Amino acid sequence: MISSNRFNHAITKLYEAFHNNTLNPDDFKQCAVGNLLDNTDSWQHLTDKHGSLKLNYVGLVHQNLGRRFKGYTPLELLRIESSFLSGCGYKGLSYGRLIRPENTKDKDVLFNGLCEVVETLCQLDGTANIMNCDKLFDFEKKVSLQPQN
Repeated sequence: MISSNRFNHAITKLYEAFHNNTLNPDDFKQCAVGNLLDNTDSWQHLTDKHGSLKLNYVGLVHQNLGRRFKGYTPLELLRIESSFLSGCGYKGLSYGRLIRPENTKDKDVLFNGLCEVVETLCQLDGTANIMNCDKLFDFEKKVSLQPQN
C-alpha cells in the first residue's frame, strides 16, 4: 500500500504520542492535531470552538489562500480533530457545547479516538482504512446444492 508523506508523518506522530502518553484531547498542543503539528497550539485559531468543523475568519483566510499545515488544509485539520474527539466519546460537537467523557486519559478511550483519526486520514488520502480488518475475515459461504435432511 502506497501512502502519502503527510499520512506517514501523521501516523508516526500519533503513534509516538499514544505510546509516550502525550496524547490528551483536552490540550490543544497534545490532541490529535496538536501532536500532528509538532505540539503547537496555533491551529486552535482556525475555529472559534474546539471540535467544530466551521472555520472562523482566520481559518477561512488560510483556507482560501491554499495554506497547508504539514500537508493538511485548515478544514482537513478541523475534520481530523473532530473525528478524534468523537472517537474519544465527546458529545455535542455539532451543537457547539462540548461534553467530555469521564476519563479522557484512559488508553481505551484514546485508542478509540485514534481509530477514528486513522479512518479520517485514510479518507483524506483516498485510501482504504488501514484499521479495517474485514478483509482478513472475508470469506464466502459455500452454498450446498444438495438438500439438507
